[in-house]
Amino acid sequence: MTLNVDGVAKRFGSVIVLEDVAFDVAAGAAVGIVGPNGAGKTTLLDIVAGVQRADRGSVRLDGTDLGRLAPAVRCRRGLARTFQTPRPLGELTVYETALVAAIRGGGLRGSDAREAAVQSLAVAGVGRLANRPSASLRLLDRKRLELARALATQPKVLLLDEIAGGLTNAETDVLVATIRGVHAAGTAVVWVEHIIRALVQVASRLVCLAAGRVVAAGAPDEVLADPKVRAAYFGAS
Repeated sequence: MTLNVDGVAKRFGSVIVLEDVAFDVAAGAAVGIVGPNGAGKTTLLDIVAGVQRADRGSVRLDGTDLGRLAPAVRCRRGLARTFQTPRPLGELTVYETALVAAIRGGGLRGSDAREAAVQSLAVAGVGRLANRPSASLRLLDRKRLELARALATQPKVLLLDEIAGGLTNAETDVLVATIRGVHAAGTAVVWVEHIIRALVQVASRLVCLAAGRVVAAGAPDEVLADPKVRAAYFGAS
């Protein structure tokens, strides 16, 4: 088992954001997290990555309880995360951005860091833009650079937070092909996404959240056909 989320709960005052959320991600698997706005999906990724702390429950990676470990430590243990809105470091080139991720996020040094940066850019499809300022990129390439930054840390588990948001259908297809390649190479993927057609091209299992609780989990076809999912996510009864 690579990643285990068990009984995770989070409240903000009297508002329940997550309640008893549990799921597993086996080594090399791809799991999609779906649900309506406000279901707690991004908060869940924050807790797994260590950006926020759960009120109770545990997150384990390869059997080790991550407990109160900081995001940087979790990253070096094998968890890498992208964000909904790309955050390019405008004063750095595309290559320098990936190199910083390899060094600061992955703990790599010297030629290992340089090789990881170059490889991550190639896999993400932005190697040709290595010398461009990060802030000059169009949205698709910013998304690809966001992915490259995560890959430069050489993760065991890649956490994707609505990475296809804002893209055209054609751009989404390009990004999906890249993510499928990353997954096929052996990296486990946990992907929060509203664009279901993109998600099911990668994920072999879905977990649906509604009002902070898991209402269904299983094969994509089974989950998407579940009446509870249709009621919560699609507004159908």
